[in-house]
Parts: sequence; structure tokens; C-alpha cells
Amino acid sequence: MNIKINETPVRTARNFRINNITIDAPEIPEKLEEFKNIEIKTLSTNCTENVENVPFTYGIGTKQEEQINKLANHKAHIKIEKKEDIKIIYTFDDENRYLINNLEFVVNNDANIIIEYRSKTELPCYHNGKIKVIAKNGSKAKITIVNFLNIASTHLEAVENQIEDNADVQYIIADIGGKYSITNYYANLVGEKAKNETKTIYLGIKDQIKDINYIAELRGEKTNMKMDLQGALKDNSVKKFKGDIDFKTGCKKGKGSENDACMLLSDTAKSIALPMLLCTEDDVEGQHSTSSGKADEKELFYIMSRGLSHKEAIKLIVKAKFYSLIEKISEEELRQEVIDEIDRRLDQ
Repeated sequence: MNIKINETPVRTARNFRINNITIDAPEIPEKLEEFKNIEIKTLSTNCTENVENVPFTYGIGTKQEEQINKLANHKAHIKIEKKEDIKIIYTFDDENRYLINNLEFVVNNDANIIIEYRSKTELPCYHNGKIKVIAKNGSKAKITIVNFLNIASTHLEAVENQIEDNADVQYIIADIGGKYSITNYYANLVGEKAKNETKTIYLGIKDQIKDINYIAELRGEKTNMKMDLQGALKDNSVKKFKGDIDFKTGCKKGKGSENDACMLLSDTAKSIALPMLLCTEDDVEGQHSTSSGKADEKELFYIMSRGLSHKEAIKLIVKAKFYSLIEKISEEELRQEVIDEIDRRLDQ
């Protein structure tokens, strides 16, 4: 079933081929069974299934959001009143191949949230999810999302943030798995001195397709938004990045920056990037940059002169490129697992 999803908030010329993406999504059962392989680690007593289905401002697509609201086989509303670590692990296997999740976090203190998607099957799996974070005044949230799904799977994820006065929200996203990995990220910086930073690594191999749509709207005074993406593509993989920082009227002295740097490891891999800055306020600071290219030949020669093969040298360069983002992951074991998974997939 072909679906057109992940629309850009502002249309661009058709020849960019980046306004949306059409994918061949799998048919899913009309009634989903319970997804049983869920591990939740939290001390919070404020964890319920009472998620409000308030429409997302953007999201992956209307039909995908309706699917979540009607068919979700995992829902969680977690209210965080004290400093807390939360971890949610979804593990796909032969009997648990369809996950539709709807997560909502209301953060009133400091929160460290980790969400992982894993595969213990080579069969095609399907994930369609929503994550909403409401960061209240003065709160701090660090959210880590890791996609380890197999490369036969479909991964659709919409993330929405509401960030209030003096709140600070940081994301670390490791996007490694999925035949299709489609992300729509929206940050609404409504409060004075609200901060949001997203650090993303992505790796594409074989015929993987990554479609990354990041949108930020700055409304409060002295707000600050940073997007930093580091990626590598090999074989016939494709990545499209759409970044949109919108300085709304009222966000005086707001700052926004976006950067996407992609390393091409084959002649057939494709990287397309379209960073945009929009502005209706006169006292702001905005920056954007994008780059793509092959590994530096001098750097490769130097590493290989130390006895490493070309493949090992490439792996070392990729991991070094990613490390500044990987080191932000709070769990040492998960940091190492991300590094090991990058190693393993680059060997495929």
C-alpha cells in the first residue's frame, strides 16, 4: 500500500523531491494483538494509559495519526514530579511484529528518558508511534531514542514538544534500523528562555531510506534551538533531511542553528538536505549548514598506513564522526551497544 507522508511545512520546488515521501507501507491487521515484549523501568506512580489524543501540529500524516489514536497497542502517560530515570524497551520478534504506541510525558522536574526499538526477528516489522513531551517551567528533560530495528522493517515516529519558560529539552537520536525510517520532529518553544537541542546520528546501508523532517517554532523571548545531524550512507541507501527553524513574532533575541553533515561511503548512496530559516521577527540570530562527501583520502591513507584495512579505516572514521553525539547517551552499556551495532551493520 503506497502512502504519501512527512510533508514539509513550507513547499519547495518539485525538482528537489523533498516535500514528502511515498513509501510502500505494509498492511496491518484490523485488530492488533497486545504487544507483549515491553520493558518499562520507572519509579513513577503517575503512569497511566490516559493519553489525550490531541492532534499533532504536524506529525507523519493524518491517516497515520488516526491509526495511532484508534489502534494503539501500547499507551503510556507519565507525569514526572521528581528527578527520575525512565526506560522503555520494545522488542520485536516473530510473534510481536506490529507496534503502534502513543507516549506522553509531562515533565515538572528533571527527567532522563530512554526509548529503544529492537529486533529479535528477520521478518518485516511495523512501528507507528507518537511521542509528546510537555516540559513545564524550569524543567529539564533528556530523551534518548534508539532505533535498532532490522532492515526489513518500517519505522514511523512523530515527536512533538511543548517547551515552557526556562525549560531545557535535549534529544539524542540514533537512527540505524528500518527499511524505511521516517521521523517527524516538532518543537514548539513557547516560553521565555526555552531551550531545545537535538543531536542525531543516522546510518544507511543497502536499500535503507531515511526521511528526517525537523521543525522548530520559536515564540518566546531568548529561546534557543539547535539541530545537529551526523550521518553516513553506503550501498544504495538514501537520506532526505528537511530542517525548518521558524522565528515567530515575539521571539526577540532568539537563536537557532541547524547542521547536517553526511559521509557518502559509496557512489550510489544519495543524500539530499534542505535546511530552511523562516522569520517574522527582527532581533534574532539564525544559522544553517549542510555538507556531504566521501571520506578524506589523506585521512584514509594515514589510518591505513598504521596497518588497518580500507574497511576498518572507514569504520574508524565513521565512529569517530559519530562519537561526539554517542557520548551524550547517559548509559555506558547503551553507548557501547550503539557503537557495536554501527560496526556490525557497516560489515554487512
